[in-house]
Amino acid sequence: MVIKVLSSAFQEGGMIPADYTCDGRNISPPLSWSGIPEKVVTLALICDDPDAPVGTWVHWVLYNLPASVKELPAGIPPEGKPTSGAVQGKNDFRKPGYGGPCPPGGTHRYYFKLYALDKALDLKPGATKKELLKAMEGHILAEGQLMGRYKRR
Repeated sequence: MVIKVLSSAFQEGGMIPADYTCDGRNISPPLSWSGIPEKVVTLALICDDPDAPVGTWVHWVLYNLPASVKELPAGIPPEGKPTSGAVQGKNDFRKPGYGGPCPPGGTHRYYFKLYALDKALDLKPGATKKELLKAMEGHILAEGQLMGRYKRR
């Protein structure tokens, strides 16, 4: 099954506004989704940039978001648990929460990937993308993504 992931800030394949990047307020963009299957218990979100010169760069890791949640507002705080009850992992900036696009050159693609899971994950706050992917193995019921692009001013 495919989940439809949207943002009121940018369209699929469109440019991500500077507010959501290191050139602006560096806050997480608003996201919403539809098409979550009935038996889903939690959701997980990974945002990464496959165009980074050092290999895929992770911008956001979030997990154990209750399946009843249908959207995330802009500006999810980087520390602690978001009001939705989710847990945030560590990005490749070595910080918890969201770290916005900040490409060293050229236009990069940023994939916001949402996973619908059949269980809550036994991960402490600060898990990495690698740890999250391992914990999700065999538990993904559906997924979807939204891709935005960004080029530094």
